[in-house]
Amino acid sequence: MTVAEYWSALGRRFGAWQHGRAVRSILDTPPIQPRDDGVILFSMIGTAVMLPYLVAAKSLNAHLQRGKIMLLDDGTLTAMDKAHLAHHCGNPQILTFADIATAPCPKGNCWERLLAILDLRRDHYVIQLDSDTVTLGPVPEIAAAIDANRSFTLGGGVEDVQHGFMTIPQMIDTIYPDGPIYPHIQSVIEASLRDVPGADGLKYIRGCAGFAGFARSANGRAMAERFAQDAGRAVGSRFSEWGSEQAASNFVIANDPDPIQLPYDRYTNHWEEDLPPHPAFIHYIGTYRYDRGSYVASTRRAIAQLQAARAE
Repeated sequence: MTVAEYWSALGRRFGAWQHGRAVRSILDTPPIQPRDDGVILFSMIGTAVMLPYLVAAKSLNAHLQRGKIMLLDDGTLTAMDKAHLAHHCGNPQILTFADIATAPCPKGNCWERLLAILDLRRDHYVIQLDSDTVTLGPVPEIAAAIDANRSFTLGGGVEDVQHGFMTIPQMIDTIYPDGPIYPHIQSVIEASLRDVPGADGLKYIRGCAGFAGFARSANGRAMAERFAQDAGRAVGSRFSEWGSEQAASNFVIANDPDPIQLPYDRYTNHWEEDLPPHPAFIHYIGTYRYDRGSYVASTRRAIAQLQAARAE
């Protein structure tokens, strides 16, 4: 490890410690008042992220004012966690992995989360929300997507947003003319999509599954199953690796009617580059989550907004 790497790692550990202290105050904010309006805010969580999840869910709910909470337990939620969730999230239904049949799709690596969402979308508009997100401002684009029953996705990054929704041949010619550009399974899958049946009539977007909306659709999980079978054959045994579910989410949304890519200056990921001036929603990617104090600052700001709303 170089000196620079040592100080970077030390800074991230300090940032995680700071965040761990700051996030406890979420327990002093008002509980969510669920609405039976056809919208579900869905997340897969465990005990390690229970408090950050409350920040994610409460801050989005405060600005969206839609929906009820539903959760998937990753197998680690404790009795105390469930008591907090019952109080703060309107006694949400909590699924387990055993509740979700996955075949012919893979097991694990977030596939249960995606398939549960796609089953629910038959009767609901379902928003997938990661626990490492914070909403800081109005989200009219999300409300409009719900009202129009249009799916949406957070962009993957600045370059991905510029590409937007593309046909699979366009994506291959633009991004993967020479095959995968890095060894991660998402890149391998995307580069292989030229070989799936009917590729010329299908679309794709390099989005982020950390925040995505799935419109009500009788199609349910059919597109995800098609993707798992066709892309699985094209890729082979690596298809079940972590990252394949995000590619499936991107594929499903891209092939829904009239989907939306959220504006990246308002809905963004926290990478190494500077954030936009006034983001409404930030997804704190794991590798860079605690860099430069942004996550703790956003968490404190969101909690302060929730506490101020209670005082009004």
